[in-house]
Amino acid sequence: MPQIIPIKDLKNTSEISERCHKSNEPIYITKNGYGDMVIMSMEIYESTMRLHSVYKDIELSEEQAEKGQVMDAMASLTRMRKKYGL
Repeated sequence: MPQIIPIKDLKNTSEISERCHKSNEPIYITKNGYGDMVIMSMEIYESTMRLHSVYKDIELSEEQAEKGQVMDAMASLTRMRKKYGL
């Protein structure tokens, strides 16, 4: 379940940091009852950005396949493994 807190609760930065690291999910910040910001631990942020990058690469690959811009599967896998450190 998402955590939602008002912006005034950001005064206690140590507690917010601890909550971010324990939850493994973003914390949603509201201002005047409306969504305003999202905060998360660096680990979750970096993981999310890696996943986002993979999705963007898949989208690009689909576009390239539609245009006939394809390459050998083994060469493609090797390139992806190097890029993502797999």
